[in-house]
Amino acid sequence: MRMSVIGCGYLGAVHAAAMASIGHDVVGIDVDERKIAALASGAAPFFEPRLPELLAEGLGSGRLRFSSQMADAEGAQVHFVAVGTPQVAGGHAADLRFVEAAVDGLRPHLRPGDVVAGKSTVPVGTAARLAARVIDTGATLVWNPEFLREGWAVHDTLAPDRLVVGAEQDADGGRAVAVLRDAYAQAIDAGTPFLVTDLATAELVKGAANAFLATKISFINAMAEIAEASGADVALLADALGYDTRIGRRYLGAGIGFGGGCLPKDIRSFAARADELGRGEAVGFLREVDAINLRRRERAVRLVVDALGGLVFGRRIAVLGAAFKPFSDDIRDSPALDVAVRLRGLGADVVVTDPAAIDNASAAHPQLGYARDRDEALRDADAIVVVTEWDEYRRDLSPEHAGALVRGRVVVDGRSCLDAAAWRAAGWQYHGLGRR
Repeated sequence: MRMSVIGCGYLGAVHAAAMASIGHDVVGIDVDERKIAALASGAAPFFEPRLPELLAEGLGSGRLRFSSQMADAEGAQVHFVAVGTPQVAGGHAADLRFVEAAVDGLRPHLRPGDVVAGKSTVPVGTAARLAARVIDTGATLVWNPEFLREGWAVHDTLAPDRLVVGAEQDADGGRAVAVLRDAYAQAIDAGTPFLVTDLATAELVKGAANAFLATKISFINAMAEIAEASGADVALLADALGYDTRIGRRYLGAGIGFGGGCLPKDIRSFAARADELGRGEAVGFLREVDAINLRRRERAVRLVVDALGGLVFGRRIAVLGAAFKPFSDDIRDSPALDVAVRLRGLGADVVVTDPAAIDNASAAHPQLGYARDRDEALRDADAIVVVTEWDEYRRDLSPEHAGALVRGRVVVDGRSCLDAAAWRAAGWQYHGLGRR
């Protein structure tokens, strides 16, 4: 099948390369000519496991190409719209200018029978409005939300846990759904559920999923606050809760909270859209979810200050992690960097290390110190703060090895990812959020 992918950022570049890898003929289109040139040369513009290999394979086979010209989308049977939807300046609502521009730019190149499949995260009601913009071309718009996890995006595209397609319940909608079913035939044949909904439900699925996930993360962090005040241990609490099959243990790790370019802004735009619909009270709790999440960063800083006797000025602090999560170089709204910047603001000598995100972090926050080598960051540190749970820190770093490098054996576990008993047994002063 011939496909175009409009927008070659994180979502679009991965989707284009993954679709080409299963045999489709794909052109990725973006207005950023530097990004297009990099992708066309096989260089991934961000860190994502397996993406460089897929780019090389697709470009080498001829099934994948990149262009800055929308006219190159002509002849594709399905056009995936995968542009960003950031927050509007000074507000929480989603900025839809890029989605609208992508659809308007695509219109002159659509043919009767073409399918426009929106993948961007948009407020409910957007798809119906965009569908009206393409109906005169004879094309049909459907909504096919993405559910990618950074660090697992290739896997989640090729082997998703579900596929959702929202379409109008008419003959054109039915034909468009059939096209998407063919596009994803490999995943469907492998057992991936394929759900067909109306347009509004498909839009709500992504927002609701992120709202639920954010709520679960902030819930256990709220319990960490109670645990700290009462002398309980939130890790043991999470274990006990996790045995309840209605709750489950995943995403019940207390820590410094979530970040990135999607989850924070998505729950805010979800709440903003609820306000526009006159149902803001239904998701009013999401504002507290957001507030709890942001409080955890300040709490992590306070743990470091308290552990160092109330004063961090001039103390060397090794911050392990810069990306908002492991297997990514994304520093957007990164709790890890927020903690580092706050400590630097208190006068600490902060040295940040990260396996993938040093370049992005140093460009955004040049006031911080950086070390590409983990052990170099640890050398002569008065305290260690683990803020991104890379394997290099949670699994491969032993307390004995770290102890031979540092000046002070103080560790603050901002991700509840270390073996507290092992670190304490090795003579470390271990501090965790919500831990005894």
